[in-house]
Amino acid sequence: WLLLQPTAVTIPVRGRFNVTGGTTLTPELLAIWLGLAVYTSAFIAEAVRAGIQSVPRGQGEAARAVGLTEFRVMQLVIFPQGLRVMIPPVINLYLNLIKNSSLAAAVGYPELYNISGTILNQTGRSLEVITIMMVVYLAMSLLTSAVLNWYNAKVAIVER
Repeated sequence: WLLLQPTAVTIPVRGRFNVTGGTTLTPELLAIWLGLAVYTSAFIAEAVRAGIQSVPRGQGEAARAVGLTEFRVMQLVIFPQGLRVMIPPVINLYLNLIKNSSLAAAVGYPELYNISGTILNQTGRSLEVITIMMVVYLAMSLLTSAVLNWYNAKVAIVER
């Protein structure tokens, strides 16, 4: 989105009847952001809730017994153990977010496809244009998956 917008951003100035300057946000982009944020945050919240509830109740009780506050119990005992359960579903949710954003871009945010359509009309190379778009989304998915899988391996429980 930032690459497709004009690069001049000015400081908004309040006039007598309106505000001039600043930058604009298209309704399509705002709808995509809000829709994806609400949709994905519900699933991520459920994954976090499941991870926290997967920690045995005795862990929190033991931490409270040694005098930790509720915040410190969550910070030092429950959340680190629950993180090991949360990471795999959150990886899938982030990959789904990337895929859903590509669908949303195709449906509601036409600038990417207008640019590719212009290139297609001027060069006639449809295969290359579509391949570039596919490679960009594939690279984003693979990079996200690699980073999150590395983090998952780092925090995984080491078994004998």
